[in-house]
Amino acid sequence: MLYDPDIAAAAPMRRAAPRRKPVSLLVFGLNYTPELIGIGPYTTGLAEEMAQRGHCVRVVAGQPYYPRWRVERQLDGAWETSERRGVEVTHCPLYVPNRPNAVRRLRHYASFAAGAFVPMMRAIKRERPDAVFAVAPSLAAFPVAWIAARLRGASLWLHIQDFEVDMAFATGLLHYRKPLGRMARAFERFMIGRADVVSSISPKMCERLVKMGLPQDRVVELRNWANHAAAIERADGSRLRREWRLEGKTVALYSGNIGAKQGLELVVEAARALQDRTDIVILVCGEGPNRSALKQKAHGLANIIFKPLQSPAGFAEMMAMADIHLLPQVADAADLVLPSKLPNILASGRPVVATAAAGTGLASETLGCGLVVPPGRAGAIADAVRRLADDPELSEALGAEGKRRAGLRWSLGHVAERFEKRLLREARRRDQASVSASSAAIPAQ
Repeated sequence: MLYDPDIAAAAPMRRAAPRRKPVSLLVFGLNYTPELIGIGPYTTGLAEEMAQRGHCVRVVAGQPYYPRWRVERQLDGAWETSERRGVEVTHCPLYVPNRPNAVRRLRHYASFAAGAFVPMMRAIKRERPDAVFAVAPSLAAFPVAWIAARLRGASLWLHIQDFEVDMAFATGLLHYRKPLGRMARAFERFMIGRADVVSSISPKMCERLVKMGLPQDRVVELRNWANHAAAIERADGSRLRREWRLEGKTVALYSGNIGAKQGLELVVEAARALQDRTDIVILVCGEGPNRSALKQKAHGLANIIFKPLQSPAGFAEMMAMADIHLLPQVADAADLVLPSKLPNILASGRPVVATAAAGTGLASETLGCGLVVPPGRAGAIADAVRRLADDPELSEALGAEGKRRAGLRWSLGHVAERFEKRLLREARRRDQASVSASSAAIPAQ
């Protein structure tokens, strides 16, 4: 059965008295502010939006490390708690490998689970949450959220930003026929089945959950959003063009994490194929464990430039400066994750060149907003960049459609409204179950 958002939203629910009091929400996630890219900004944005809507929100998160895979500052004590925009946040210690592989990633996730256990137990005792909202990655730490929710009798909501096990298979970190791969697959399915509600960020990823056997009424589409849209709209990229000596150039930009799943070797090979076009520059801006190796592959190419991760203000200028955005993915990853950078790319009003097979979620989301090329073909990326550089009218039309679509589908208000409605529904269901249990416990007179 395919995932149908209308069926999922219209699933029947027993009548219960309206719930008027705010929900107490405990958020459990590896990544949170001050991390600037990846999953952290979206977990942060949703938590703060719920607090602004009057709900009581507490967050237990990992020590900031992404995307550099490096701890910039040690915690002040075993755990560090602070308040930001109405949300109380506890950061926990964790092991961070500088060169993550399968075993080191497992240690990384296990260390987060161990470091977060005590703060989670304290939170359920003190806050008495109505719901526990756990973000994956990391599913390996999800048992902590499961235990907390069951001890409290709270609803358990699992939000999947990417399918970690399948991504590990796609990038070669795990092999599905080996014991560790089989164990990871079994663990994933068992843990996903423990949640009362499971959400993900695209229709194709929700469809994947239904194919795993989850009932449609337990699956919710909860997108990421264009969290820098307003800043990009106001930004002027001319300062960066001057500073980086890019005046008069067509800039094709990749911005974000430089890791295994992005397939950025293709961008280097595309730059190699574009050496005859002195008017085109490939700009790679970001951090990650593969950055040094990627720069080494690009050694000797004059038409590719590497820049570090930018501040939020610099990020908006950079997005406004770019003429074309590049969105590569490894061949088997298109339906395992929807890149979190996509909403801001669309909001920039610039066309995107994405690598994805026809019919995949990434291809569907970018169709009409840019050019979609087959995965693994650097020459196709280069040809798409040439075409957009040589056809300003096409570039403008594709960029305008992306901006229009970002406003319709990728806004925080729309996502938060959907989340809040389901959160309140789950709270009412729990209230009703509690009343029914209490009534059954009263002996007949």
